[in-house]
Amino acid sequence: MTSSTAAPPLRGRAILVTRPVHQSEKLAGLIRAAGGEPVLFPALAIVAPADTATVRSLLAGLAELDLAIFVSPNAVEQGLALLEHRWPAGVAVAAVGEGTAAVARRHGLETVAVPVDRADSESLLAMPELHDLRGKRVVIFRGEGGRELLGEQIRQRGAQLSYAECYRRVRPSADPSALVARWEQGGLHAATVMSSETLENLWAMLGERGQRLLRSTPLLMPHANIAERATRLGLTEVAVTPPGDEGILRGLNAWFSLQAR
Repeated sequence: MTSSTAAPPLRGRAILVTRPVHQSEKLAGLIRAAGGEPVLFPALAIVAPADTATVRSLLAGLAELDLAIFVSPNAVEQGLALLEHRWPAGVAVAAVGEGTAAVARRHGLETVAVPVDRADSESLLAMPELHDLRGKRVVIFRGEGGRELLGEQIRQRGAQLSYAECYRRVRPSADPSALVARWEQGGLHAATVMSSETLENLWAMLGERGQRLLRSTPLLMPHANIAERATRLGLTEVAVTPPGDEGILRGLNAWFSLQAR
């Protein structure tokens, strides 16, 4: 009697990774380890804010605040890069998701309040630590022009709020011709995006030929809001995964396991 071992779900699958250049290697490595081939095409770039002086001035008085909230790994990396002194011991730290919290811990911020199951503003706002903010001084580390829900709710709960806008998100100027040509030959099996802005950029960068391909390619993302936007663009194979790079990998494995049945 012979036995066979099923091939890993991602074996022979090429997966589009659209994360910024400096953040793509973890997901790419997970895909490789699972037997797949990551295809890197960054659809978002992180650059310095237009005005660093304002952010540095705010950070100089960080010790006077009660709570700092980081909305993304980029907010941690870029915000702490502008901090010219050690993190003040009396300033509590919160993060919108475990991925962001993990980056904060790597930078020495050991105690980070973070939602358990999801990675978004709504989940953070549901935490007991943020229920009563009367008289508190709060700073949100984010990119320029970020989502307003978190700040609006924090103000409504009685806090004095400021923003440390420590980076900008921009659309890369990349030629999609080689990617689209490969795609048309059947050389791309799924795509991943981590934010609605990344999806919008990818859509614009691909042009008509690439957009037709994206509409009929499995697209995986970690939040229902992104899925809603994808559906409005006409994408027909959309899946929401658990948060973070590991969540994306779990979603990919689950998707292609079903396809193999």
